[in-house]
Parts: sequence; structure tokens; C-alpha cells
Amino acid sequence: MVCRLLEGKKGLIFGALNDLSIAWKVAERAVDEGALVVLSNTPMALRMGETHKLAEKLNTIVIPADATSVDDINELLSKTMDYFGGKIDFILHSIGMSPNVRKSKHYSDLDYGYLNKTLDVSAISFHKVIQSARKMDAINEWGSILGLSYVAAQRTFYGYNDMADAKALLESIGRSFGYIYGREKNVRINTISQSPTPTTAGQGVKGFDNLLDFSERMSPLGNATADECADYCLTMFSDYTRKVTMQNLFHDGGFSSMGMSLQAMQQYNKSFEYDKEHPFD
Repeated sequence: MVCRLLEGKKGLIFGALNDLSIAWKVAERAVDEGALVVLSNTPMALRMGETHKLAEKLNTIVIPADATSVDDINELLSKTMDYFGGKIDFILHSIGMSPNVRKSKHYSDLDYGYLNKTLDVSAISFHKVIQSARKMDAINEWGSILGLSYVAAQRTFYGYNDMADAKALLESIGRSFGYIYGREKNVRINTISQSPTPTTAGQGVKGFDNLLDFSERMSPLGNATADECADYCLTMFSDYTRKVTMQNLFHDGGFSSMGMSLQAMQQYNKSFEYDKEHPFD
């Protein structure tokens, strides 16, 4: 259903790699709801992905930028404002990457150079984007900034590795900068803790399929899809959520409030039945 929820608004979206990306879905839905958007990703991601294809579909532009580079971010914001002829109304930060995960490094044996890269790309880039936007006065009053997070910032999930540390930092940045930007410019900053979602990056996490199945069994409403996350992001960009800021908002079908579900318990009990039937396996 299209309600023109973002009629007249302009936004900048980081991280739309391909049609599996949440950022891709957000961009599509934002335009459906009346917004104009500019897309951005790193030059390497633009070569590997299909962002230009999305830009053509949405009749917009792609501006390459490394979100870990303040110079790149400043140039990106300047070009975006030139393109729109003024300030923007929302930003989506959908960026995450861990070399330690890619290299299958165990959390107890991290490469610290990789860890620094994980934190810079996945969290500190959020601070850099917000800091640059504030210094350049790039966002209209009552604008909205979102970062995408995951419940591993609060709870331990085997295999999520140093990305959990990055998400915890991301959420903290949202709170700390939310106070400053809110008091000064009425700009709100939040993070959305999404269900495990089969994006290109998500599927790189060890045991992802099992994690997806487990969360589906645990969540009373089931896992939230990328399309459903896009809808939630749109409400956070809209004027209906003007007084929501400094929050980490769980969009996970209820998973974050659960201890044990009947479905998960039944599956757990099956493992004991198997052990009894196959004692020598």
C-alpha cells in the first residue's frame, strides 16, 4: 500500500549492493512513498554490485564514497545537496563488514588490524557521517538518521564475532550523537535491530542458516524480512516519528523479548531423541 508518506522529502542511502540488501529495499520503498534519494557505496562495492541498476530504476544518481573517509563523506554530502538544491531529510547507514569473519578468525584469536577495520567500517563510519552532516548543516530540522544493527549488540551469538562489538558501538554512537543533534537541530538518530536477514553480508556469518531457523522458531511473529524492515525505516523517516530519538528499536518479530518458545523447545527435544536412537554416532 502506497501512502505518499515521504512526499517531498530527500534522502541519502548508503549500502544498496544488490536486491538482497535492506538498503536496496529502503530506496525502492522511499521513492514509492514520494521521496527523492541519492545512493552511495564504496567504489569497490559499486564494481561488484548492482547499485547503478537501482539508480537507473529510481531515476537518480550514485555518488561513490568510502564512508570511513571524512573527505569522501564531505564531498558526498556536498554533491548530494547540490543535486537536490538544498538540505536533505534522512540518511540510512546500512554498512557492515568484518575481515575477521571473512577470514574465519575465532573471537579469541582476532587479528587486531582486522578488528580496527571492522569497527571503522561498521560503526565509526556512522559517527563520521553524522559529524560531517552536522558540521555542514546538511540535514533539515526534524530530519532522521538511521543505522542498522542486530541483537548481538546485547547478547552473545556464536559466530557473529567482532561484528557484535561493532554493533554495540554503533548503537552507542546513535545515543550520544542523538542528544547533541537533537538539542541543536531537532534531528533524530536511531538504530534498528533487525532480524537475521539473508543479505549478501548476512550470509557470510558462520552458521547463518541455523541462526535464521532458530530465530524463526523463537519469534512469535517470525523473522522480519528485508521488505518489512524497509517499511519500518520509512516510518522512522516520516513526520509520524518526530519525537523518537536515541533509541535502539527492535524489529525482529519479538525475538529480543523471548526466552524459549514452544517450537524451539520441541526442536531441542528432538536432539535428545536422536541421541537415544543413535548412541554410537
